[in-house]
Amino acid sequence: MAARGRTPTQPTCYVLDTNVLIHDPNALLNFQEHRVVLPMTVLEELDQLKSGKHSVAAECRQAIRLIDKVLGDATPEQVEEGVPIIRDKSGPSGSLSILMNKRAEPITYLPENLNDNKIINQLVELKSRRPGGRVVLVSKDINMRLKARACGVDAEDYHTDQLVDDIDLLPSGYHNVDGSFWDRVHKVETEQGTGRTWHRVQLTDNLPSVNINEFIIDEQGFVGWVKEVDGKNLRLLDLHKEPLLHQEAWGLKPRDIYQALALYSLLDPDIHLVNLTGAAGSGKTILALAAAIEQTMVDKRYRRIIATRSTQGLDADIGFLPGTEAEKMEPWLGAITDNLEALHMDDESTHGSVDYILSKVPMQFKSLNYIRGRSFQQSFILIDECQNLTPHQIKTIITRAGNGTKVVCLGNLAQIDTPYLSAPSSGLTYLTERFKDFPFGAHIHLQGVPRSPLAEFAEANL
Repeated sequence: MAARGRTPTQPTCYVLDTNVLIHDPNALLNFQEHRVVLPMTVLEELDQLKSGKHSVAAECRQAIRLIDKVLGDATPEQVEEGVPIIRDKSGPSGSLSILMNKRAEPITYLPENLNDNKIINQLVELKSRRPGGRVVLVSKDINMRLKARACGVDAEDYHTDQLVDDIDLLPSGYHNVDGSFWDRVHKVETEQGTGRTWHRVQLTDNLPSVNINEFIIDEQGFVGWVKEVDGKNLRLLDLHKEPLLHQEAWGLKPRDIYQALALYSLLDPDIHLVNLTGAAGSGKTILALAAAIEQTMVDKRYRRIIATRSTQGLDADIGFLPGTEAEKMEPWLGAITDNLEALHMDDESTHGSVDYILSKVPMQFKSLNYIRGRSFQQSFILIDECQNLTPHQIKTIITRAGNGTKVVCLGNLAQIDTPYLSAPSSGLTYLTERFKDFPFGAHIHLQGVPRSPLAEFAEANL
């Protein structure tokens, strides 16, 4: 929220739009000492959206449960005036009230044929009754914020779970160093162990600022994987570019060093979360799929592969498709089967190979609602199109991972289809920033568009 750090003469009155509670069902707890107001129209919209098995319904139900918990046994007068929000171990802080739809002489700046207009008209009146206070509409809807400002009401986006303002500030998962990395090092201790070479390097101003499990790449073929950062030293696992480029998973070899780093992370049993971002065609899905099949069929590290995808409209439309859940999911997960075909393009019968793999590999196509509330053991969970998830949805899914499970999140922050989400507020951005210091996670931003020269030109010029 833009109001953090402000010291008004009285608590600010933050009025939440429905889309804020869908984006974060716990949003009303994040306004410190200020007053949170929910228009009756918002409660009605939550009530209309709470039914069904789509993800929005689940968020609405969670928000309604929290509102009910905060209001408790308060009388109608207390509900309208404001009920203290009790936080764990910190006592009451701020209040929650319901803005009723009762106005003797309603102010109609906007025609009330839309719920958004009803809310804005109520806020204009609320502001007139609070001449010394500040009334702010909090909404993920840009157009609603514009209309509110046109009517004289302050409006802002919900930024509490937005960790960065510019996605260019997100870590890429690697650092390219000009020349030789060792020319920048003043002191190093090297040790051998279990067939691996480790370096403890003293930090200097010549070295990039790194996070754990990021890679350092120089122009001489050295690749170092950062495994410890203790403030004064880096502990690096010594890798080399050529062996990385000659890795193979289910017949697939990386096309560049960035794909090689991604594949290395995907195949490492000690990495439980891999986050791959990049432009369309950069190889995210095919790398993850090849690693999943290799570790399920050959290494027997995982018992099953669970493939799912966040697609706008999937939850609502899947019920209208015929067949079982797997058959309903197939049109939405065409990217998975397309990449299966690509992995077996050189086979005598590509279609027969894909059918054989689908019959032999324990691969399940599931909707995101299937994952909610479940716990998965020894599974390889592949989540495509993660840029369309909210931070709350990302948390809901990641917390389903049980022992021996690996979660791979794929996405392109330039292709967000979910209303009210932007690249900085996407759950994929939130995940990348939150997990940059997680010792069992890795993030790689893939470069280029190896799919084809046509796709590369289109990505750069259209």
